[in-house]
Amino acid sequence: MQINSTSMFNSTMEHIMLVGIAIVIAIVIGVSVGIYLTTNDKLAETVLAAASILLTVPSLALFGIMIPFFSIIGQGIGFVPALTALVLYSQLPIIRNTYTGIKNVDPNVIDAANGLGMKKMQRLIKVELPNGLPVIMAGIRTAVVLNIGIGVIAAFIGAGGLGSLIVQGISRGDMYSIIAGAVLVSLLAIIADTVLLFIQKWLTPKGLA
Repeated sequence: MQINSTSMFNSTMEHIMLVGIAIVIAIVIGVSVGIYLTTNDKLAETVLAAASILLTVPSLALFGIMIPFFSIIGQGIGFVPALTALVLYSQLPIIRNTYTGIKNVDPNVIDAANGLGMKKMQRLIKVELPNGLPVIMAGIRTAVVLNIGIGVIAAFIGAGGLGSLIVQGISRGDMYSIIAGAVLVSLLAIIADTVLLFIQKWLTPKGLA
């Protein structure tokens, strides 16, 4: 069966939009939570444990759990529940790596910053985040690749994306559609990881490169 190039392009754009929006929201939440947890180690253990448990929930089950909750506001299937599920799945690597990256900053660097009279916010922005950036970016890269793969399942609840090619291929017995969807997902993950690695190297202070 001939694959419609327009359909492939539209599905790819849907996938990029879904994953892209989810990652932006997840970064805002995850980095903020990770920064806050560096001030409360007991809470950090609880939050990281909860995020770890969440990541063990099968993706299809989590998408299914979203349906009754969002049905209350008339969004039981489609973009909104899929977006929420992907944001939740992204939290563990982003929160954990933000927390770890900041906590593992060299104490001597922190002491030097304090010696210069930096306040907490100044120290965070000028010292801790730049020094923890490689670890934080590694978590973001993991979350992006994870979401690109899990985003395929979103097609089962009507969110579109590249998963729709695979789902349609399975229902129609169209092997070409299945292979095209799988290859595009793999390429998207590789490209995204490569671009983020470049950004990570570009933003990382020269002394840490």
